Amino acid sequence: MGLLDFKSRFLLRNLFRGFFALAVIVVLYILLQKYTPIEGFIDYIGNWPFAVYLVFIISEVAFGIIPPELFMIWSIKHGIFQTYFLNILLLASISFGAGVLGYFVGSYAKNMTWLKPLFQRYIFRYRNTLNRFGGLLLLVGAITPVPFSAICMLIGSTNYNMTRFLLIASSRFLRFAAYSAIIFQANI
Repeated sequence: MGLLDFKSRFLLRNLFRGFFALAVIVVLYILLQKYTPIEGFIDYIGNWPFAVYLVFIISEVAFGIIPPELFMIWSIKHGIFQTYFLNILLLASISFGAGVLGYFVGSYAKNMTWLKPLFQRYIFRYRNTLNRFGGLLLLVGAITPVPFSAICMLIGSTNYNMTRFLLIASSRFLRFAAYSAIIFQANI
C-alpha cells in the first residue's frame, strides 16, 4: 500500500464519518422537532445569542465538546446577524480562532516544566511522524468531527510550520460552508 493510498483512505474514511455524524444530527433534530417541543427551547435560548456564542467558544477551545452543527442549526433562525451566511462565518471564524489558539497553547505547553515529561513520553517520540503527516491530520481535523482544537494543540507542540498550519487550518471554513449548506438545504 502506497503512502498516497494510505492518506486517501484515511481522509475519505474520516470524511465519511463526518458526513455520517452530520446525517445523524440532522435526522435526530428532525425527529426531535416532530415529537418534542424543541423549537420552543431553541426560540427560548435564541433570546440570548451572546450566551450561545460564549458556549460555542468554550466548546471549541475545550476540544469541540458540542458539535458545531448544533450551532449551525440554531443560527438559521437566531444569531446576532440577520443572515445565515454571516452567522456561519462568525461560527467558522470562532472555530478557526480556537484552533489557532490551540496551536499556540501546544507550542507553549511543551516548554512547561511540569508538562515536559508528558510531552517527552507521548509526543516528542512521534515528532517526525507528526511533522510528516501533520498536514493530513490537521486537514482531517478541520473538515471532520475529529477534535480540531486538540489536533491544533498537538501540531503546535511539534513546531509545525506556522504558515503551513494556517493554510491547512483555513480549510475549517470549507467544512462550515459545506455542512451549513446541507443543514440549510434540509430546511431545518
